[in-house]
Amino acid sequence: MNEDNHSMKRVAIIGGGPAGLMAAEVLSGHGLQVAVFDAMPSVGRKFLLAGKGGMNITHSEPIDAFLGRYGARREQIAPLLDAFGPHALREWIHGLGIETFVGTSGRVFPTDMKAAPLLRAWLHRLREAGVRFHMRHRWQGWEGKPADGKLRFATPSGEQVVHADAVLLALGGGSWARLGSDGAWVPLLAAQGIAVRPLQPANCGFDVPWSEHFRTRFAGEPVKSVVASVVDAQGQTHTRQGEFVISASGIEGGLVYALSAHLREAIALHGEATLTLDLAPGKDLQRVTDEVAHPRGSRSMASHLQSRVGIHGVKAGLLRELASKETYADPRRLAQAIKALPLKLVAPRPIDEAISSAGGVAFEALDAHLMLRDVPGVFCAGEMLDWEAPTGGYLLTGCFASGRAAGLGALAWLAGRP
Repeated sequence: MNEDNHSMKRVAIIGGGPAGLMAAEVLSGHGLQVAVFDAMPSVGRKFLLAGKGGMNITHSEPIDAFLGRYGARREQIAPLLDAFGPHALREWIHGLGIETFVGTSGRVFPTDMKAAPLLRAWLHRLREAGVRFHMRHRWQGWEGKPADGKLRFATPSGEQVVHADAVLLALGGGSWARLGSDGAWVPLLAAQGIAVRPLQPANCGFDVPWSEHFRTRFAGEPVKSVVASVVDAQGQTHTRQGEFVISASGIEGGLVYALSAHLREAIALHGEATLTLDLAPGKDLQRVTDEVAHPRGSRSMASHLQSRVGIHGVKAGLLRELASKETYADPRRLAQAIKALPLKLVAPRPIDEAISSAGGVAFEALDAHLMLRDVPGVFCAGEMLDWEAPTGGYLLTGCFASGRAAGLGALAWLAGRP
């Protein structure tokens, strides 16, 4: 590659999250003028907030299982992770002087569990490479045709027009608007005839019409050591073990997030979704039936279930909330409810409460290098693409990998132009 041929070419990256910054890193090493624009006062704000509870950067599970986390978009995400997967991401982090470790769950974290040192080291390296950052620049679309490369920005000092030889969009999805991911780019791309799937909440909580008694008593309580399952639109059952939290409006937490795509789709199809809960994992139905049917003498049912089956606290509350009096009167039916308690979910929580979003720029609108087929020279990366993944490092890994792929795509496209 002739770096002199690139020295006057300018690339505008719109969006300063992991995808945009990774694209900036790829491009800045090849003699290009790289500028990152972001609507917020500083870059990486969602990245920093996500790392407050411990920066889960990726996951150590086998790659086939890892790819399975991307569901219907596995085929599109696989080439990105082949080029820059979990192992390569860890090595890249080590190159920033940040060590990592694998937790007991298989999740990968920086040794200090924080996002800020990683981001600081990264931004220092990008600035040393000549990347320029323009904060409080909100993209307003193009002036004239996109092919003219004139980008409109609203800034504190008024509207500005910036010319670029290539544009890389990494604008995030529609969740956490206060951190910049507000989906305001959707109509700008739709106006150009670009296929954009509607943005929807992902890794989100769901509404349940709790009784006032249950809501008052148990909101905020974690439901630990349960197995949850849901049947998708194709009739396939998806099962996960873990924990979730009772909220005032319904349920949320890691176990719910892992199944959120299937739950959301079931609600869209049927108006509600059923999450089936096994409150006594590790005990088969026959054992639970025998324990429930054991004579309880003068003990209350609550005391009986706690001593014989381990059902107490919020689990006992759930059982009382969802099982009928007739079920409690029949040991066999009560045992079945403990092992397969149906919980009706009526709606996902609003997208701005979600950890991430589904939908976005359709992969069918992009070529293999993540360039828009109908708008040459414009590339897309990160959460604004039409994919989703559960928490656990999968979201971040996908953002890093797509940012790198789009950066390399822009580099190759520019190399073929005079």
